[in-house]
Amino acid sequence: MATEDSTGKRKIAYFSMEIALENAMPSYSGGLGVLAGDTIRAAADLRLPMVAVSLLYRKGFFVQHLADDGSQSEEPVEWRVEDFLKEEPARATLTIEGRPVELRCWRYEAKGIRGYHVPIYFLDADLPGNADADRALTGSLYGGDSYYRLCQEVLLGIGGVRILRALGYDHLNRFHMNEGHAALLSTELLAEQARTRGRKRIRGEDIEKVRSMCVFTTHTPVPAGHDRFPMEFLTRVFPNQSDFLDLSDPVSAALMKRVLQVQEPFSDLQAAAKGGATLNMTHLALNLTMYVNGVAKQHGVTSRQMFPGVHIEAITNGVHAGTWAAPSFQNLFDRYVPDWREDNYSLRNMLGAPPEEVWTAHLLAKHELFELVRKKTGIKLDPEVFTIGFARRATAYKRADLVLTDLDRLRQIAKNAGKFQIVYAGKAHPNDSGGKDLIRRIFQAKKALRKAVPTVFLDNYNMEVGGKMTSGVDLWLNTPEFPLEASGTSGMKAAMNGVPSLSILDGWWVEGHIEGITGWSIGELRRDLPLEPPADHRSEAESIYNKLEGTILPTYYNERRKFIEIMQHAIAVNGSYFNTQRMVQDYTANAYIR
Repeated sequence: MATEDSTGKRKIAYFSMEIALENAMPSYSGGLGVLAGDTIRAAADLRLPMVAVSLLYRKGFFVQHLADDGSQSEEPVEWRVEDFLKEEPARATLTIEGRPVELRCWRYEAKGIRGYHVPIYFLDADLPGNADADRALTGSLYGGDSYYRLCQEVLLGIGGVRILRALGYDHLNRFHMNEGHAALLSTELLAEQARTRGRKRIRGEDIEKVRSMCVFTTHTPVPAGHDRFPMEFLTRVFPNQSDFLDLSDPVSAALMKRVLQVQEPFSDLQAAAKGGATLNMTHLALNLTMYVNGVAKQHGVTSRQMFPGVHIEAITNGVHAGTWAAPSFQNLFDRYVPDWREDNYSLRNMLGAPPEEVWTAHLLAKHELFELVRKKTGIKLDPEVFTIGFARRATAYKRADLVLTDLDRLRQIAKNAGKFQIVYAGKAHPNDSGGKDLIRRIFQAKKALRKAVPTVFLDNYNMEVGGKMTSGVDLWLNTPEFPLEASGTSGMKAAMNGVPSLSILDGWWVEGHIEGITGWSIGELRRDLPLEPPADHRSEAESIYNKLEGTILPTYYNERRKFIEIMQHAIAVNGSYFNTQRMVQDYTANAYIR
């Protein structure tokens, strides 16, 4: 079934394991999905000829239940796909363990500010003709074991290319892999190249052609975060493709060595499986891509240290301005920077907006957040009190409890420098026991602080909660363990709403930080990877306390006009640059049309 785009109008295919588009459509996990959604919205705004592909998760999101002690339990969210997406008649078939697996897709259209649409296709294996195990592959993002995960990535990468072909997308110029989850699309492109040359086995000319078609973005700054699968899993999924590579060809043989990180190539894939080889999906993508980038300048440095010898650029992430600016700030921008949606860079002119109107917009956003807090917790926070926000995935390296290291010190600061309160939110991965322990520690501290430092934890962190928090607090706190913050976008969303950051100098904040102008730093700037993570985090906690007590709270309470100037600089300096409009333009110039 050909579509209106089968002439080749669409030139870029964007593949992501998860894509977040609407609060009410819970078919995604978290940050990577939200970034993908923001990217696609920006592409639609810029009328970029793109098509996007992801998996459909009928149980992709979960309801977070928190007990009185902060213990987290999960309940999957089920939703009616047809309420949000339109089923396409096109079908594609691939094989897993020799079984045919049929795929369909559901279409969503991201509409840009000028009416241009970018289609997103969600792949679905839940069809009556498929085996039960295969139907479940597009059931849950968190389901199953690593073999289940591999099969999902087979559907995304190989199935995604095939469904695009079935839809009539035959003239795509670039395939953008958002993280290594989609790396197997390169093997499907290799197979296509070989077939056009009348061969079944991959040779050097196929590899060079596919490299010229692929773009790869890595988001993970630690080796453990990259998908790795035993080659025996691959040979189990593809039992009849042991001789996929023509290893008599030196380019193919060299590719196997680099991808499997071995000194000598195996005779075939079965031999690699018997030899205990492991496929790292990032290495597969790195070796079949003409452009590789990290997602912040510091992350580019970290990635080059992780993968020596690989040329890795950096394109810093952004957020979609029209999505993350709160209604009160959208109205403010409309009055003073009327073309901000078409030209995010024009937000630099917010330096000239009346400070009292910036403050009024902020108070309206703060009211919206506090209403959400009241509805969720029954607690009425004081809008006159300085409010700190922290909302990230609850996992150990993000250190949500770093500010809670010394509760007596927090009480002292609140007494001497000015009252403050903290609003938390965040979900732990269902299998992350450390993340769940982190939430329990926050609940313990919350009870211990009581009225001295009112602290609330909002359950079911999602796009709506995130949007209200990043616009409604007075300070955005970010405390990742260096260098594990690849980019981070929550602080960018805060800046879009005039909320300055207090953050570790990692990820995007290395670029966005101007001390006392756009926010404040925690600790000092570092560049090199640490040999091992620090055992003692007290020096960074002390930096937080010193900044709060000596600078931030006095400025908020005693120099309100200066604090508003910092808010305006957060918008004008950071909001105008750290957006997906600029980011997509960077991808277009550096990766898509080169």
